[in-house]
Amino acid sequence: MQRPENASQRIVIAGGGVAGLTLAVALKQALGESFDVIVADPTLAGPPRADDRAYAVAAAARNMLEALGIWRLAEATATAMTEMIITDSRTPDLVRPVFLTFDGEIEPGQPFAHMVENGALMAALLQVARANGVELRPESVRSGMENDGAIAVAFAGGEKLDAALLIAADGARSKLREQAGIGWVGWSYPQSGIVATIGHERPHDGRAVEHFLPSGPFAILPLADGGKLGHRSSIVWTERSENVPALLALDESDLVLEVERRFGLELGEIALESRPGAHPLSFGVARRFVADRLALLGDAAHVIHPIAGQGLNLGLKDVAALAEAIVDAARLGLDVGGSEVLEAYERGRRFDTVAMGVVTDGLNRLFSNDSTPLRLARDLGLGLVERMPGLKRFFIREAAGLAGPTPRLLKGEML
Repeated sequence: MQRPENASQRIVIAGGGVAGLTLAVALKQALGESFDVIVADPTLAGPPRADDRAYAVAAAARNMLEALGIWRLAEATATAMTEMIITDSRTPDLVRPVFLTFDGEIEPGQPFAHMVENGALMAALLQVARANGVELRPESVRSGMENDGAIAVAFAGGEKLDAALLIAADGARSKLREQAGIGWVGWSYPQSGIVATIGHERPHDGRAVEHFLPSGPFAILPLADGGKLGHRSSIVWTERSENVPALLALDESDLVLEVERRFGLELGEIALESRPGAHPLSFGVARRFVADRLALLGDAAHVIHPIAGQGLNLGLKDVAALAEAIVDAARLGLDVGGSEVLEAYERGRRFDTVAMGVVTDGLNRLFSNDSTPLRLARDLGLGLVERMPGLKRFFIREAAGLAGPTPRLLKGEML
């Protein structure tokens, strides 16, 4: 394939995670051979790393993955959420009253979210990226510097290329964001997220459960059947950071008992499919999402609390908005890395990102405590929402990513 020699027809994406690869596929499918799309990440040197991460992919994000031909390769191992149940209790409580339930469909036959495991999703992304001619480089981007109508991209291997646009999808500790002098506003929570895959003897029937406990939410999310006991779920266990080392040091039988205290007995016997892993939780948002010929994407632009399971979906909304801005500019013959394109992207994403960050931070502070007055107030609020079908439908559409102005890809439309 003859590659464009003009820097104005080259886009480099630093970071080969879900957001970076999805953007590369969207751009390459829309722009074809007229543009060179490069994804650079050291992890591309081998097969996708096996881990226990699983994502709640909202309906809007799924629409985009379907339109790009990615979802058909991942959906065999995906599990629809048919129902969402919310409880509020203390860890020792034997009975956990249900305060709020959500029907899992936004329309008949259209679940508001699916659970998909990281390995399956990454394998699908890589297959589609290769099939569409995305160049995958198993090295990092060392720097990017604006240079007379282009950005000079330096790769770790020593090569330098001029490009119209560099996209920083290199994570929450983005070196490219730091090099561009973009500030970061955020804070750490006194909590860590423990993630594991749990086997259980009874089927979950697609039901997701979120137990609000004093140390933080304990989410049980349905996965495809299999494993030691025939059925599986992913847990996202928010715990006070000071307790995490001791919990993870427990032998397997004692750790299962600790999980069982929070998991409950509804699904029968449980077992660990693998040892849990933990990571500290934080909130952060970049002061700007763009700089000269640079755009921040996904975690490089924002990190939120996992209480609502919206981290990945926020990143995929970034993808849809940035892809639309770039493709529309290219078809009009405009500079795809120009300030008008980047400002349009920032306008389209900044308010939504900050709003979601504020909501998740507020929910975590409201529910991650053992204050009796707050418990009474929040349980009254949950009960009122339970009795208001219109409000419940609004929340479901928000969780599905279909509320408000929506980029074309999130509606399942091609660019």
